Amino acid sequence: MGKIIAIANQKGGVGKTTTSVNLAASLGVLEKKVLLIDADPQANASSGLGVDVEAVEFGTYQVLEHTISAKEAIVTTSSPNVDIIPAHIDLVAIEIELVDKQEREYMLKKSVEEIKNDYDYIIIDCAPSLGLITLNSLVAADSVIIPIQCEYFALEGLGKLLNTIKSVQKIHNADLDIEGLLLTMFDSRLRLSNQVVDEVRKHFSSMVFNTIIRRNTRLGEAPSYGESIIAYDATSKGAVNYLNLAQELLKKNS
Repeated sequence: MGKIIAIANQKGGVGKTTTSVNLAASLGVLEKKVLLIDADPQANASSGLGVDVEAVEFGTYQVLEHTISAKEAIVTTSSPNVDIIPAHIDLVAIEIELVDKQEREYMLKKSVEEIKNDYDYIIIDCAPSLGLITLNSLVAADSVIIPIQCEYFALEGLGKLLNTIKSVQKIHNADLDIEGLLLTMFDSRLRLSNQVVDEVRKHFSSMVFNTIIRRNTRLGEAPSYGESIIAYDATSKGAVNYLNLAQELLKKNS
């Protein structure tokens, strides 16, 4: 049975989409069957894996609306063993449309139920907010990876997110786990980066992944070519970091 992992943090620019795309691609290279669900109206995970966002006919919007099944929305990517349910800018309207629906928090969970056994891992790229789409993602997920940027405001808002996860556990999804905190955009030359790593490890010790994602130019370039870092430059620091993360995740879940 596949494991569903949401990549969440309501702060923007912390590396959620970069992590979603490249962790999915790394797990695929390690011969795991992976589905990436783009649950962010910006649709960067979709374009980051080569999907023409303008041409998306069926995606996360229709899946959340229950007008089509999750199976019908799946698109094959050029990344080995990785499929995607893409997003489109119209996803932004779903928050308003779901507001009157009964059990609106469970729309995604119900949809992925039928495909959960077809994949080893299902990764959900969450929007940078704690709205209804992110809530649906957390209710559907087995666990959460929280990317934390190695910068001054890193821990700002983390308490809010952890409280949201706690209330989801209490009301909607008692089995939701924190898979781990992932330190991203690390620059070893900056004293501040090292301080953030020390702070996070001090406060959250065993919850923090050993793998740290370093700041890397190639990581920033890859999405503009519609490729993961594995496809774009497999020898880069970024590719090595995400492969290490995938291996750490597999070891943790073995």
